[in-house]
Amino acid sequence: MDRKAVIIGAGPAGLTAGWELTRARVPVDIVEKYHLVGGIARTERHNDYYFDVGGHRFFTMVPEVEKLWQEWMGSELLLRSRLSRIFYNGRFFYYPLRAVNALFGLGMWESIHIVLSYLRAQLWPYREEKTFEQWVSNRFGTRLYEVFFKTYTEKVWGIPCSEIRAEWAAQRIRGLTLPAAVRNALFPPRGEMIKTLIEEFHYPKRGPGMMWERVAQLLKERGGAVHLESEAVKVLREGTRVTGVVVRNQVGETTLAGTDVFSTTSLTELIPMFDPLPPDEVLQAARGLRYRDFLTVVLILDEPHLFSDNWIYIHSPDVRVGRIQNFKNWSPAMMPDSAKTSLGLEFFCDEGDSLWTMTDEDLVALGTRELRQIGLAHQVEILDGVVVRQRKAYPIYDAHYGQLLAVVKNWLNGLENFYTLGRNGLHKYNNQDHSMLTAILAVRNALLGEKNDVWKVNTERSYHEGERVSDSGTKPVDILDA
Repeated sequence: MDRKAVIIGAGPAGLTAGWELTRARVPVDIVEKYHLVGGIARTERHNDYYFDVGGHRFFTMVPEVEKLWQEWMGSELLLRSRLSRIFYNGRFFYYPLRAVNALFGLGMWESIHIVLSYLRAQLWPYREEKTFEQWVSNRFGTRLYEVFFKTYTEKVWGIPCSEIRAEWAAQRIRGLTLPAAVRNALFPPRGEMIKTLIEEFHYPKRGPGMMWERVAQLLKERGGAVHLESEAVKVLREGTRVTGVVVRNQVGETTLAGTDVFSTTSLTELIPMFDPLPPDEVLQAARGLRYRDFLTVVLILDEPHLFSDNWIYIHSPDVRVGRIQNFKNWSPAMMPDSAKTSLGLEFFCDEGDSLWTMTDEDLVALGTRELRQIGLAHQVEILDGVVVRQRKAYPIYDAHYGQLLAVVKNWLNGLENFYTLGRNGLHKYNNQDHSMLTAILAVRNALLGEKNDVWKVNTERSYHEGERVSDSGTKPVDILDA
């Protein structure tokens, strides 16, 4: 009854942890260095236009998470149809694949080449699947890998596919193969299907940030505190026990004492915060973990309808943009004026590189040029533009991350009352629902003494790998033969 929790980060994992703790009547302080809650799942606003930092579909096979979404949003959680395409070689291809569209877009000879390449991969596969390139080629053939996977993936990560570890592919697209994609194109399945191919999803009326702002308000009504524009600068410990967090804001520095401390911040930023510091090998390992950043160029166009897609993947190497969101097609309520369209052009980059440091004016000009080059807005007037940058959006699965992460993980697991969770807290490319699940399990560990391994979430309990998670058990029930 004398417990008090401190949570670093007010994204999906941090706010979910706060919700679970306050439900158990544990006082909570959540510190967030940004001026909005939601983390990468926040919704930004510019002149009454709402836009996401990346698109966030609300689809899950984790019942605990589904219940929370419904409890928080109710009727304001809209059911939306998915439409997305791939732009490659000057043409648009529906994704999930549609047989006639793919055949005519690629041409007969290219389609035959893809099939022959797939058959060759089945007869002579890579014996080892250490890299993304090997993993995908074994399941789709080398030719389809080169057409639909290689360019876009290297845009996202900024390194060759031969340097990306296979476990990232297994995590994101396991269960999807060329035969499965063709079957889906010819005979769309009824009922449950591979996550990568889902046709519908839920979405809050005004973006995912709407939900997280509501959760933050509910936490305050329960007596919890959410401190915005407040940055954690030190994590105080005595041996293996954490005693509190030093927070810096406009007023100065304050120490928040806690019997239980949870962190969603990146491990590269977290580990040097400890006072006293961890051993040198742990510090060096944390410094070696890498992340990919990105920025969104939002353009407001004087046109009521440009295209019907929720988003479009840009696989063309001729432009730098990687993905284009059409926020109006996620929800009409994202727009103050139905006669206009708001697009989000996503550029993947590294903090400090030429894209990241480009002025907002130049980025808006770049987005405008590339949008016209692709052919999506030849004669449409661009009325306004704004840029939002996102640090450490994607933990990188490079050749060294596994060994480095093991060192950091082993040291953190030796702390008695400290819990890492969420995408950056675990250095794992979790989706929103999996980040929430890590929070639920971490709170159970803290309050109930359970031994849930949050590092395994999204490998053992994973909707996009064709598994449904039970409410009470930790073992998933297979629903698809992957």
